[in-house]
This record gives sequence, structure tokens and C-alpha cells, in this order.
Amino acid sequence: MALPWKLHRDGKSVTQDAIVLPEERLSWPRTIGFGAQHVVAMFGATFLVPLITGFSPTATLFFSGLGTLLFLLITGNRLPSYLGSSFAFIAPIMAATAGGDDLGRASFGILAIGVLMAVVGLVVNRFGTGWINALMPPVVMGSVVALIGFNLAPAVKNNWLGDPANHPDVDQTLSSWVAVATLVAILLITVLFRGLIGRLSIVLGVAVGYVVAVFAGLVDFSPVERAAWIGLPGFHAVGNPFADPTLWGLLPAFLPVVLVLIAENVGHVKSVGLMIKRDMDPLTGRALLADGVSTILAGFGGGSGTTTYGENIGVMAATRVYSTAAYWAAGVMAILLSMSPKVGQLIYSVPPAVLGGVTVALYGLIGLIGIKIWIDNHVDFSKPINQFSAAVPLIVGIANFELKFGAVEFGGIALGTIAAVVVYHFMRTLAKMRGGDVEVAAPVVTGGEETPR
Repeated sequence: MALPWKLHRDGKSVTQDAIVLPEERLSWPRTIGFGAQHVVAMFGATFLVPLITGFSPTATLFFSGLGTLLFLLITGNRLPSYLGSSFAFIAPIMAATAGGDDLGRASFGILAIGVLMAVVGLVVNRFGTGWINALMPPVVMGSVVALIGFNLAPAVKNNWLGDPANHPDVDQTLSSWVAVATLVAILLITVLFRGLIGRLSIVLGVAVGYVVAVFAGLVDFSPVERAAWIGLPGFHAVGNPFADPTLWGLLPAFLPVVLVLIAENVGHVKSVGLMIKRDMDPLTGRALLADGVSTILAGFGGGSGTTTYGENIGVMAATRVYSTAAYWAAGVMAILLSMSPKVGQLIYSVPPAVLGGVTVALYGLIGLIGIKIWIDNHVDFSKPINQFSAAVPLIVGIANFELKFGAVEFGGIALGTIAAVVVYHFMRTLAKMRGGDVEVAAPVVTGGEETPR
């Protein structure tokens, strides 16, 4: 069977005013090289999620690669994208595992979000995105995305001090200095380097912090030495809600993640379309469906929920190579990497202090994605409806309000999301009844080279 890509010119070079389109490819050695570049770009952010949440890094890599291949298939090989771990899942996963280390409980929440995402994809494919824009206008969408990031703020300090909750004998002062070194490295790399290196400031900052931690004696290499070079990824089973009805109570914390994934996928489709000068909007439903299917599989097998990656859009913008063949190569490479338990243990060896340094910036950046949605959509905060639709949910989310109804518990993320939707539509309805001006819900647009994660 003939492969679906045609060779771009001689397959060896790209002229300054040309781009390699999704249906084109360079020579296979160059295509594999670009695939490896995409693996490097996604790797730092993808491994941080399992490292923070306790999920298996190898299982996460496996479903990341598999999800990327499925995404390419479902979108008809027309939309270049890498599916990596979504930071939006961190807060609900941590909430689901707060009472113990049963990761299967969190996997049920991931699985449920995957199912809902797939349904949304099918509906969008049939009816378009207008109903999403009406229910979740930019001020509401931005508020929900922002509060998911800011809700994580209280979790940073424990890691910054070396996780004294689980390691009471840790040198908190030494851990704090390692965290500072990690954060400073991220800031310096971001400012001093351009192109791919600058875009990889998070993973490179973690690498610098890791080296500092090694010299500080905070890294234990013994599990890495004992791990095998080749083996199956660290899969785990999803929780069974019919055997444990309390799992249903986890869903309110996970449901707002769908809004983040929708924004990310819509932004990805629009960004790629702008860069290759094509209308890619008809693929939005397929993209949402593909991300949903990928997240379903991850939920079943113990991987983190997936999303499209802005880092890889940055690679395409820098190289002008949009070939989906490079993403096929990247997906296969990720699957192969997942077959090494030694890789997983090496990732696990990153000490809490380094995580403390990176999450100070990372969690704040997640919150700023919501603010970016406001800016991109020109949300007018001189209007009281917009003011209260953002102010109330942000405080509810950051303070992590809680409300229980039997086995169902609503945390800060769920309550903040409910507050955003209710406040906006309640005030809008009253204003309409009074006969005042009511702003029209505009589509959510995330422009620029990078999409949110």
C-alpha cells in the first residue's frame, strides 16, 4: 500500500519562503529526525504530570504516543499534532488521590472525561461550536481555566521544602535552595535563549535543578540501577464505580477539565490553520473526538489524560515542517521509550525540591492561560457582568471551597466552574429582563504560535 505523503521537492531542504505541508514529507532520515525533535519538545511537559501526580511515566509515554497515532488517523492525517499529558488533570488527580495512593480512582475520572470529550467531538462535528460559545463565553471559559491553575497554588510549598509531609528528616533549607536554582534556571533559559531552546525552558530548567540536586545529595539512584532496560510500561487498572460507588463523587472535580481541553483543541486547530494558510475549522470535531478517544485509552491503562501541545506547534513554526509523517515518527518513538523501566525510574528520581521550583512557575502559567483567553477575545472588564463572572469563581477556586452531598464532593474547581456559569447567565438574564444591553457570547479564540496546555 502506498504511503499517503508525497515528497517535498527533493526531500532534503525547505526554501525560506516554503513550508512542508501535512500531506508532504522530507526524506525518511530527515523525517525521523524531525520526529525526534517533537519527542524532545513534548517530553519535559509530558513527564512532569506523572512525576507530580504519581502516575507511571512509562504508561504516560505509551498512551501519549498511541494517542498521537490515533489522533492522526481520526483527523484523516490532515492535522499535525502531538498529544501529551494535560496539566489540567493535575488538580483533580491530586484531589482524587488525597486520601491514599489508589491511582485507579483518578483513572476513572480521566476515563470519564475522555468519554465526555468524545461525545463533545461528535456533537461539534455535527452541529459546530456555536452551542459551546453560548454556554461558555470567553469570560467564563477564561475564568474556569485560570482557577484550575491557581487552585494548585497551595500544593507548591510542600515540594519546595522537600516534601516534609512524607520525609520529616529532609533538610528544608537545602531543598529550598535547590528549588530556587531550578526556578532561576528556567527564568534565565527563557530570557537568554531563542528558538527551540527557549521553548524548552521548563525541561531544561528541571535538568539544571536535577544536576544541582545530585551534587546536594538529594537524588537516590538505586532504583534506577535496579530497573531493567526493557520491559512493559507501568500500567494500572481503572477503578470500578459499580464496585466502589464513591468514584462517582470524584466526577465534579474532573468535569471542568473538559472546558480546558476544548479550548486547547480549538486553539490548536486555529493556530495550525493560520500557519499553513488553510481553513482547518471543519476538523475541530474530529480533533475533539480524537483527544477524547486518546484520553479514554489512557484512563483504562493508567496514563495521564492527553491534549494537543503548544511546544510542538512551536517546533513547526520554527522549522516550517508541518508534515504529519514527522508526528507518526514521534508517536512511535514515544511508544518505544515507554518500553524502558529504567527511563521511568530515572524520571521518578527527580526530587521534590526540583518539582517545587518548577511548579512555582508552572501552576501560575496554567492560570495565566485563562487570562490569555480573556485577552485574545477582548473581554471588557468595565462591564459588571464580566467582572463578577471572573471575580467570584476565582476566589472560590483559589480558596478551594468544598461542598458535600452524601458521597458526592464538590471542590474548589467544580464549585468555581459552577459559579462562573451561574453568575454569568443569571446576571445576563436579569439584564435582559430589565431591557439593558447584553453582550453577545463571542467564540473562544486562542491565537499566536502556542496553544494552552
